Amino acid sequence: MKRALVTGGSGDIGAAICSRLAQAGLFVYVHANRNRERAQAVADEIVAAGGQAAVIVFDVTDKDTSRTVLEDLLQQGEIQVVVNNAGIHDDAIMAGMSPEQWSRVIDVSLHGFYNVTQPLLLPMMRTRWGRIVSLSSVAGVMGNRGQANYAAAKSGLHGATKSLAIEMASRGITVNAVAPGIIQGEMTAGVFDKETIKRLVPMQRPGTPAEVAELVAFLVSDQAAYISGQVIGINGAMA
Repeated sequence: MKRALVTGGSGDIGAAICSRLAQAGLFVYVHANRNRERAQAVADEIVAAGGQAAVIVFDVTDKDTSRTVLEDLLQQGEIQVVVNNAGIHDDAIMAGMSPEQWSRVIDVSLHGFYNVTQPLLLPMMRTRWGRIVSLSSVAGVMGNRGQANYAAAKSGLHGATKSLAIEMASRGITVNAVAPGIIQGEMTAGVFDKETIKRLVPMQRPGTPAEVAELVAFLVSDQAAYISGQVIGINGAMA
């Protein structure tokens, strides 16, 4: 059985991805930082449905702790599927953005990508099969007012994804990014009303976490073995 690690697995999109990958027959590590209870609930739901899952808690911005935790996991076997889903918003127009706001967002989305993915690469390469998917955002493709930090972090993921895909291509490992638009959940609740969504999204509705999870599940499947180095939008035709 292949094992998957989903960072930010306690959030709306992360939970949907965890559940969908478990349905596909993967053992899923549901990652959380602060919200261990929610991650445990996701894992319990997976197990109750006949899947296999466990909770893992660490801060992806702490490179030393991340490496220690991941090395412990690797003692149990390789992790061949990595979904870098952890991310945060801390919005402000650039002229009023504090250094802490800039650094915090980049630390989680971009440095977290490195801290989680890099320790798993050599063990994955030895298996000659692997899937790495990072959750980006339409903001990383188009930019967005008040989100220079978030857009910088996510567009940085695009370059890292394309470069790593080239490095891993001969080893049977694909590396892709998924860039959602407006997706239902806690991060968008109260931010986008119905009229705003109709104006911004040609399909005139938000996406669902389940729709994002289906795309991720496809990208980590054998059927997607020739797709790598791509940034795939799922945004209702926004861009």
